[in-house]
Amino acid sequence: MSKLQWLILSGFIFLIFACSKSEQIAGFIGFQQPATFPAPAYNLANNPVTKEGFELGRKLFYESRLSRNNTISCGFCHLQTSAFTHHGHDVSHGIDDRLGSRNSPPIMNLAWNTTFMWDGGVFDMDLQPIAPITNFVEMDETMENVLNKLRNTPPYPAMFKKAFGSDEITTAHMMKALSQFMLMLVSDQSKYDSVTRKQGVSFTTEEEQGYELYQQKCSSCHKEPLFTDHSFRNNGIGVGPNNDKGRYAITLNPDDKYKFKVPGLRNLAYTAPYMHDGRFYTLQAVLNHYTSEVQDGATLDPLLKQNGRLGIALTTNEQQKLLAFLNTLNDRNFITDKRFSEESQ
Repeated sequence: MSKLQWLILSGFIFLIFACSKSEQIAGFIGFQQPATFPAPAYNLANNPVTKEGFELGRKLFYESRLSRNNTISCGFCHLQTSAFTHHGHDVSHGIDDRLGSRNSPPIMNLAWNTTFMWDGGVFDMDLQPIAPITNFVEMDETMENVLNKLRNTPPYPAMFKKAFGSDEITTAHMMKALSQFMLMLVSDQSKYDSVTRKQGVSFTTEEEQGYELYQQKCSSCHKEPLFTDHSFRNNGIGVGPNNDKGRYAITLNPDDKYKFKVPGLRNLAYTAPYMHDGRFYTLQAVLNHYTSEVQDGATLDPLLKQNGRLGIALTTNEQQKLLAFLNTLNDRNFITDKRFSEESQ
């Protein structure tokens, strides 16, 4: 083979390799704002989602070394098949089978959140994972120990270098990687989404009537398309067994006693039990509460105390229609997306 032929062949091989690598990188689609969603609250310019950062974040999310005895990962209490909740547990079970005081909230559509946790005690998504990692009943570890474990565990140094240009493993880089994974957990492929985007799908008569009821009776707190207004409210469920005062523990404002963050309504079929303490195991029980079991109190939301009546007036027939609509908010693609699974590592 002549020198000219070798140069041509080498160039051809390099071109194939370059194209293949380019296609591989191009094949990763980072964070995308759904067409019907508002602009995200998270500042993506400070932490753009990359393939390498997302893959590192996913590995960290399922990494049990984040806990003191290397048994509990983020994914332990946030299962993808349950829309990243701790399915079947009223309150979370952490390290050494210690019981928490609250139900594990779902991890989805966090890019639009300005506060995190049931009481809004964390204001920055890049700091949120520190709370469960250092919590005594959840993972019971220190950040220093976690970082040392990761520094001595292949392939983390190499993965951090790919993601952030340095194999130095820091709290800031670890939190940004976890954020990149959680930012990607967007649920927007339900029947409701297909209907509102006019993708050739329609509500049934019952679902349409349920949608109208939702707009009349639920949308003030559970605002479309995220189905939450991110506010904190007392919904009249009363004091729980551990007298959790909710938002008050953060603000120390008496007006915030027993107020909790309004949860979204997406993927309710997968996220039982419901409420901050997981007291209701079915959606029917939730509707029963709002129709006939709301308890009065100094901080009860005014929307649940109108015209001398507590709760929301719903007949049995209206409840069934509302349930039919709520089921259109379930997104099976979200709970089966292999990009988010531990097996994808």
